Amino acid sequence: MPQNSAVSATSASQGSSAQAAPPYADIADLVIASPIIADATIRSALKLKGADSAGVAPGMTRYYVEADLVALVRGAGGLPPRIGYLLDVAPDSAGRQPKLKKLRVLLFGRSVPGTPNQIQLVAPDAQIPWSPTEDQRVRAIAQSLVAADAPPVVTGIGNAFHVPGALPGEGETQVFLTTANGAPVSLTVLRRPGEQPRWAVALSEIVDEAAAPPARDTLLWYRLACALPAALPDRSTASLDPANAELARQDYRFVLEQLGPCGRTRTLR
Repeated sequence: MPQNSAVSATSASQGSSAQAAPPYADIADLVIASPIIADATIRSALKLKGADSAGVAPGMTRYYVEADLVALVRGAGGLPPRIGYLLDVAPDSAGRQPKLKKLRVLLFGRSVPGTPNQIQLVAPDAQIPWSPTEDQRVRAIAQSLVAADAPPVVTGIGNAFHVPGALPGEGETQVFLTTANGAPVSLTVLRRPGEQPRWAVALSEIVDEAAAPPARDTLLWYRLACALPAALPDRSTASLDPANAELARQDYRFVLEQLGPCGRTRTLR
């Protein structure tokens, strides 16, 4: 049996597949953090007590779970047909422990060195009920991460510029982002009198006509919506006069409004 250092999953990720789907950001966080993603059916769940349940949060119950592998979504080293892991769950709204046996789930974890038939979940909620929709969503995110045109991790904001147009109310704002690998990413907002502002994101040094806003619940949308700060840093507009700096800030706020909230409901730990 694995040690109690294995991370657990909460009851929020238990229950029927009819429950509300986790936000895209939560699933993306899990996929990004997990070297192993498995589709499995729980075969048995043994309630642990005493030393085996040390460190369990109040109100939670720890189980040692064994599950039969249905499909390996990600995992370079593969997995055996049956795997075990530790899981902490809370009672349901009626105070009952959830029924885990025969539940089909998606597991997000990492290998346990020296124990090939065990995995360690990457977060307290790193197990979700399987459904065709969730399976497809997880696989799509995993594929997007390794695609040749995968958007880089956004780490912050560089310089921002605003150039007024020839007519009142006309202008263009460009905001350059910083990324983990140094790849270029920029936001552009165009304003013309009598028209709705238009914005786009570019993943190259040159912003062309093909640039467009990202579709919601895509990896590029996630990289922006879950990483951009709530306001432009003062240093980003330090080279602009006050009027143009304010217009750049307004256009940046417009981009955030168009992206909408990240929607993340929990953090990995």
